[in-house]
Amino acid sequence: MAVPDLNTSRPTNNLRIFLDRRIITVFCFGMLSGLPWVMIGSALTLWLKEAGVSRTDIGYAGFIFTVFAINFLWSPLLDQVRLPLFRKLGSRRNWIFLCQILIAASCLLMSTLSPASGVKIIVLTALLIAIAAATQDIAIDAYRVDLFDAKDAAFISAGAAAATSGWWTAFAGLGMVPLLLSDQGWKWPQLYLLMGVTTLVLASCIFWSPAPPTSSRQEHLNKLQQGNRQLMALTSASKRNALLFLLLAPIALAIWTLSGNTGLPTALVSHPLWIPAVVVTEVALFLGLLWYLHQLQHQSSGLGRPNDGVLTAFYAWLLTTVVAPFDDFFQRNGTRLALSLLLFIVLFKLGEAFLGRMSIVFYKEVGFSNTEIAAYSKLLTWGITMAGAIPCALLNARFGLVKGLVVSGIFMAASNLMFSVLAFTGPNVPMFIATIVVDGLTTAWASVAFVGFISMLCSHTFSATQYALMSSLASLGRTTLAAFSGQMVDGLGGNWALFFAITAFMVVPSLLILIGLKKALNQLYSGAKKEEQ
Repeated sequence: MAVPDLNTSRPTNNLRIFLDRRIITVFCFGMLSGLPWVMIGSALTLWLKEAGVSRTDIGYAGFIFTVFAINFLWSPLLDQVRLPLFRKLGSRRNWIFLCQILIAASCLLMSTLSPASGVKIIVLTALLIAIAAATQDIAIDAYRVDLFDAKDAAFISAGAAAATSGWWTAFAGLGMVPLLLSDQGWKWPQLYLLMGVTTLVLASCIFWSPAPPTSSRQEHLNKLQQGNRQLMALTSASKRNALLFLLLAPIALAIWTLSGNTGLPTALVSHPLWIPAVVVTEVALFLGLLWYLHQLQHQSSGLGRPNDGVLTAFYAWLLTTVVAPFDDFFQRNGTRLALSLLLFIVLFKLGEAFLGRMSIVFYKEVGFSNTEIAAYSKLLTWGITMAGAIPCALLNARFGLVKGLVVSGIFMAASNLMFSVLAFTGPNVPMFIATIVVDGLTTAWASVAFVGFISMLCSHTFSATQYALMSSLASLGRTTLAAFSGQMVDGLGGNWALFFAITAFMVVPSLLILIGLKKALNQLYSGAKKEEQ
């Protein structure tokens, strides 16, 4: 499959593009996005492991990552709510700064806790970090999409590489520091205080980042707002209440699920299919909302007396802010293609997610020390990702959209088999290094291809909400479903080799979906950069 000619704006092989101030900013913001994953990922896992918490409970602690899978529910607010902090920063960067403050404050709170005083409090504080991090991810991704015009395909690809490199710099490069210091006598509360201070230092980059260019987005939103206000003025109160119910139901379901599904039997909510069932229900509710809205649009005349009051304006604001981004995505792609794309996004990195969630536990059980884990799993992975991100971005552009994703997905899955070999060899450092090198390169390529793919699918008018929707669904596979990884290992009797072999084949369904959508994606991708109406 051919890709758009990236030479229409700037040469793709010009490495100077990565010295552009905007690309450097995307790299720095990628670090802001990656560091919280250390706080609620490897650091929290090791803290709980060393405190004697079981593998299954450590796996369940991964449910805090669920907020990354549902942050699209509140993503429209970041497009509309202006924070009264630093007006010159603009909406996107103000939200990023606020979230950084919240993350640093949560780390300060973590530094006062210990597993002896209650694991639940630690996990709840980690949940606060996850909520702030998931919210800032919305703003960071929207900022990156807004920085580059649709015709700057080369910069979009470079931005994907920079975002991936920045994320891994924080997750692996900075993430190795707590692991190294933990072997030098530092306590985990002290390490969380250190991570909080690091967060504040990194946040300073917000104040020298460039402002994204203005666009015709606001004009389009104003037209939508006017049309929705006219529609709501002609809609009866009962129909507007039904619309409001369909709008609030998915949000209520998400909050109820996060609160522990109060009132339901434990056996039901702990079932492996419970979370997927909730996700399917959420999708069904959103589809019902879009269908009902279209019914109102077709029946707008004679629905009721014109009523252009405060409630009418409120309903119109809700439609424009919350519903329009999803409606636009399904309208542009068609329901069948849109659902297929979303399913692909959920499944593509599922195997990698299961591996990543249990990798630290595996390293510890196979016999590696915290220092070795830090040096190879963190530092080496960071170096490999940094070295491979730019070549992977250029390589993916050469392959094209579908072929690049398919090839990178196959290599990403195949690299999981090396972990199976490592499970047989035991704490063999050369094999550990080889495994990390191969896994780092394939993950870098797959990540660059994936970020570029979903960026291309975003409408310029609704970039924040649509990117949040797709990255949230990717997080569903990467985090929420992977919370059962510990239970899978236990169910396999601790057979790590078999576990990693199973994760290698988890990519097959997504690749079959992608290949089946090749023709439709050709048409979509070739038109993705046309000027929006």
